[in-house]
Order: sequence, then C-alpha cells, then structure tokens
Amino acid sequence: MSPQPQAAVGAPLSRVDGRLKVTGQAKYAADHEPDGREGVVHAVVVDSSVGLGRITDIDTRAATAQPGVLKVIHHRNAPRLPYGPNPGSLNLPGERLRVFQDDLVRFHGQPVAVVIATTLETAQHAASLVKVDYDAKRPATDVTDAPPAGEPRTYARGDAEAALQASPVRLEMTYRPARNHHNAMELHATVAQWDGERLTLWDKTQWVQSPRDELAANFGIPAENIRVISPFVGGAFGNAARAWPHITIAALAAREAGRPVKLVLTRRQLYFGVGYRPAYEYKVRLGSDRRGQLTAMTHDLRAETSSYETFAERGVVSPGQMLYTTPNVAQTHRTVPLDVNTPTPMRGPGYATAAFPIESAMDELAAELGIDPIELRRRNEPENDQSSGRPFSTRRLRECYTVGAREFGWNRRNPRPRSTRDGDWLIGTGMATALYDTLRAPGRACVRLDADGTAVVESSTSDMGPGTYTSMTQVAADALGLAVRNVTFRLGDTNMPTAPLHGGSLTMASVGSTVQDGCDKLRQQAIELAVGDKDSPLYGVDADDIVVRGGRLHVSDNPARGETYRQLLTRNNRTHLEAEGSWTPGQSRSSMYAYGAVFAEVAVDARLGLVRVRRMLGVFDAGRIISPKLADSQAIGAMTGGIGMALLEHTVTDHRDGRIVNANLADYLVPVNADVPDLKAIYVDGRDDEADPLGVKGLGEVVLVGVAPAIANAVFHATGRRVRDLPITAESLL
Repeated sequence: MSPQPQAAVGAPLSRVDGRLKVTGQAKYAADHEPDGREGVVHAVVVDSSVGLGRITDIDTRAATAQPGVLKVIHHRNAPRLPYGPNPGSLNLPGERLRVFQDDLVRFHGQPVAVVIATTLETAQHAASLVKVDYDAKRPATDVTDAPPAGEPRTYARGDAEAALQASPVRLEMTYRPARNHHNAMELHATVAQWDGERLTLWDKTQWVQSPRDELAANFGIPAENIRVISPFVGGAFGNAARAWPHITIAALAAREAGRPVKLVLTRRQLYFGVGYRPAYEYKVRLGSDRRGQLTAMTHDLRAETSSYETFAERGVVSPGQMLYTTPNVAQTHRTVPLDVNTPTPMRGPGYATAAFPIESAMDELAAELGIDPIELRRRNEPENDQSSGRPFSTRRLRECYTVGAREFGWNRRNPRPRSTRDGDWLIGTGMATALYDTLRAPGRACVRLDADGTAVVESSTSDMGPGTYTSMTQVAADALGLAVRNVTFRLGDTNMPTAPLHGGSLTMASVGSTVQDGCDKLRQQAIELAVGDKDSPLYGVDADDIVVRGGRLHVSDNPARGETYRQLLTRNNRTHLEAEGSWTPGQSRSSMYAYGAVFAEVAVDARLGLVRVRRMLGVFDAGRIISPKLADSQAIGAMTGGIGMALLEHTVTDHRDGRIVNANLADYLVPVNADVPDLKAIYVDGRDDEADPLGVKGLGEVVLVGVAPAIANAVFHATGRRVRDLPITAESLL
C-alpha cells in the first residue's frame, strides 16, 4: 500500500481558532445568551462563612424584598433531588456534596443559598443581604496535624528496611509541597435552560459528558434529555474535568425560576467552589552505595482530602516505583480527611507532586556523594519497569540527559554550591527528571466530505488551550489528503460522537487516533468509488496504489493520472461521503511513559533571599510531535506554571475557621511576565507505535513535572541551603 502523503502533521501551524480568540468572536460559557421571551436571569451563590457546623437560621427577607429578585433557594425551600448513583464524571469514593439538601456545613465557602434576579448587580446585592446563623465548630484543615483515615495504599518490593540499614549511605528527608489552585483565566460559568424535561447547558468543562451524566443522576432524568455545549474553554489545568456543585445549582435555579439562568463563580469562589492540587507531607528515606547506586527507598505520603470524599492521586506513587533502579522499595500513601472542599487533578497530577521530593532527594544524594546529578541518574537508569517487569515501549531518557546537558552548557557548571556570583546575585543551576504515563481511552468521531472538496470532522472532545482544534485538523487534513484550510474540526457538544476526558495528555493519542481512523475510512471510500467508476481516470487501478494530496486522488507513481474529490463526487451525483471513526486502545505488554529532563538556572540575591529564574531548558521524549508550535506553547506554559509552583503559589488557610485568606490574584501569586525568563523546549526524535496509531505519547502533563525540583535544586546549588517546602520564599533563604 502506498503511504499517504503527510503535509500538515509536523508543520508549525498557527491555531486555526486563533483569529476567533484574538478578535473576541470565540464564545465561552458565560458569553452565551439563550434565546427566550424573557431573557436570561442571573444566579449568585451565597457561601458559608464558617468552616464546620450547622445552619441554625437563614433569613432571606431583605434579599427577596429587593426589586428584581425572583427567588432565593436554600435547604429549607429547595426541592429534594434524587442524587442517584453516578460512578462516572470523576466522582470519588464517599458522598458528593448535595447542594441545599441539608443544614450541614462541611467547609468554609460551601454553597448555602442561591439568589436569582433579573440583573447580575441585583443578584449580587441581594446575596449580600442573606443572613445565615450557624452553630459553628472549629474545623480541621491542617494536613500535618490531623490523623489519616482508612487503610493506606501500600507498595513494596524487596526488604527496604533491611536494605536501608545495610546501606553505606543513608538519607532521610521530609518535603512539603503546598496546596495550589489552578487559576485559569476563564471563570467557571454555567448557563442553564430547560424546555420541559429537556435541559441545555452551556458550561466550562473539559468533558461534556461529565456534567450531562452528573445532572442526569442528580435530577433523575435520562442523560439523553441533557445537552451540554462547550466550544471554548479559557484554560482549566484539570479543575473543569469534574462536574462541581455550581452546575447543579444553575440547573436547579433555572428550573425553579422557569427562566434561563447564568451563574458565574467569582475569582474568590474558585478557591473553594472547584478543586485544587492538594498539600502533601512526603517523607523520603534512601540508601545507596558509595558510587551512588540506589539500594533502597521508602516513601511515606500524607495527602489532604475532604471529609466527605476521598481523593487519592494515582500518579503520586508511580514515580517512586519505577523511575530509578531500586531493588528495595516501600511506599505508604495515606489520605487525611479535612474540613475542606475536595481536591482534584491539577496539571501533572501526582507526578508533579512526587517529582519534587524524589528529584530533590536524588540531588541531595548527589551532593552527599560528590557525584554529578546527571551522572547519578544515569547510574540508576533501569532497563525495564521494575514495578511490573515490563519492557519500556520507548524510553529515551538518556538521550534527554545528553541533549539537555549539551544545549544547556552543563559542563560549565562549577559543582560546588555557592561558588558562582554575579554581583550581589548567587548563581546556581539544577536539573530534574520528568515522567508521565501514556494514557489512552476509546473514542469516536464522524467525518463528512462534501462535493465541494471540503470536510467537517466532529468529536465531543474539548480544547482548554493545548490546541485540539488545530492538531485534529492537521491529522484529518493529511488523512483525507486535503489542505488544512479545507478541513473544519468541531468539538464540545454532547450531540457529537463520544470522546474521553480532555486531560491526562490522552487527547492526542485517543481522539487523534479516532479522527485518523474515520478519515482513513472515508478516503478509502472515495478511492473505491473511483476505481469502480468506469468514467474515472482511476478505473481499475489497484486501490492500494492510490494516494490523495491537495484534494486530488492519483496513482502514487503517476501523479498525472487522477481526479479531484469534487470531480469524483459530482460525476457520481453524490452530495457527500460520510464515515465514522473509532479507536480503542489494546492491552499493551510494555510500560508506556513520556519522559523529560529539565534544566534551570537561578539567581538568588545574597542579602535579600529573592529568587529569579534566569533560563530554563526542557528536553522531552514525548513520541511523535504532531504540531511543533503547539508543543512549544505547551512546554513554555508548563515551565511558567512550574515557576509558580516552585517560587510563588501557595494557598493559605486560616486554621481557626477554614477561611482561605489569599483567595484572589493579588495575594495568591502566579508568575507574570517579569518572572518568565528565557524558556526553551527540545523534543527528541522518535515515535511510540505501541501506544497508538499516531505514535504520540502525550505532552501537556510531562512538561510541567520536573520544573519545580529543577528550580529547587538550582536554588541549593546557588545558596548551599536546601529548602524542602514549596514554594521557596525569601524567608526560607534568610
């Protein structure tokens, strides 16, 4: 069979939806105004002002007296909702929060009422007039003080305790990465409209099936009665994957008001209305011989979760099991129930958290032994996945180290801490390893080729920023043999074919393979139509010898012999061709991960303790790169996020009442332009054909994973002071 020509995949194309976004034509959830005789009304949530207790009284008289207020809903007047089982939608063990169904307050900021009014300003003012009395108790909100609950997750191989005692070198450290919030630009918003028993929702979501299934369960209606639409998402980083309580509030408000309702969470409400990356206490003990060969490693993790659900990150334990050659490993992962709202995945979930203690510990061992940090990692590079015994599908980590060291200029590094200065600034360099597993899931797509030679591809996936519109258009264009401008990709609607969650770096592998399958099928339809058409110049040609390029079918070794899609379909009186694509990943015998090596240079003010990142380089083994321009966007954005994780971001809780004291972008610090230095990403050549037909391994998560530890290791090299808590503040260096 002749290979289908590739022109779009691998090209650094600009985003196909870029013009819509920069001109303001892209419509996000809160931009939608459903047609209706009376128009959209507004809902504003009233939050609890205590962190634990019961509501003893709620007075809404002042609120309902305001002109324009339609209704105030709370636990005393809200209809009882069935809240049926819904194991999907990323729901967790425990009982999800049931809005306005009882008088219990489980965390500070929990929704206790919602005001519906004809204008946003009226609803906001009325919400401020709702008076709630509580029987309050002191909440437990500190992961380092509260006791864990339930049976811990454990893993072991070999005898870690005996091996540690016999190790010539032993280190023991405790690391504490802080809670982080996602803080995407777009606020969470939902517009809900009922038509009888049918509900339409315009929502900020990474997975349109999630709010659909959640609302079907909560309201006890068939899922097919609910349509969720989400064509654009203004960033999410994981917190729009799950269906949060405000979605149910919006739908309930719309039903009770008999009007379409718009509900937009405030920036402050994002700190307790949706999830976050949980805080951890992570204890590491490691042993090695004098040459740095690891003999044993133990991991004792404590992670915060809510009191009503158990959030336990899968990825936080994987790196300790398989990243380095370690014959003796013991892990204990405990969750600590607190009076807080439930955490959720945040970019690089689990892996980014684990990378900080593990990669810092490796750096501490390198310093203890006087071994170069890269060389130490090379000496402990495994030949297979020691947690499963399976071979790696691909693992080009050694190449990442080599390329990174060369391009970063690692050989110019003086290994002695606090040895390099630039005036008042102490200069340091550090590195860390990154990994993230290659996730894949089944999906479907539909493809339509019209007689004018243009194509439309649809799948209900999402695009929260990585460029799904563009990358899927590239795959479809090459598979159909069309120019990118002649292909339209549509997404974000439950009326479209089912797609998996947009997260975990699984979209390109899963949806991309589905799109390619559908486009391959349609191209083959066209070829078979041509070779069976006596009036076609391709009549009687072996179908395997025909390729399509620029919308024209031709013999692979005789480009002059052929015809266009338009000519073929018009002659056969066909208005269009259609095909459905699907792909389901098979069972793999290999261990599949994306890898990376991250390098950082920092400057630390010797007198003030201020840290500035000067430059960063990431070298990644992420399989085939579909769109280099999008890949760079992902890598640079992730490095920026990693700077925040390492140096700035920290959700601060007042443990007396559970209030988040920095629930705003003035006090919760994220990187700005002045914090973002020279950032560069390199992708080593290679594809992973075991993972999926496209040969991709996923990129969006792994590019964040090693950033914080690389910066922390560079800070140690600059100052000689090891900081084991994130973020690294000036106070910790003085």
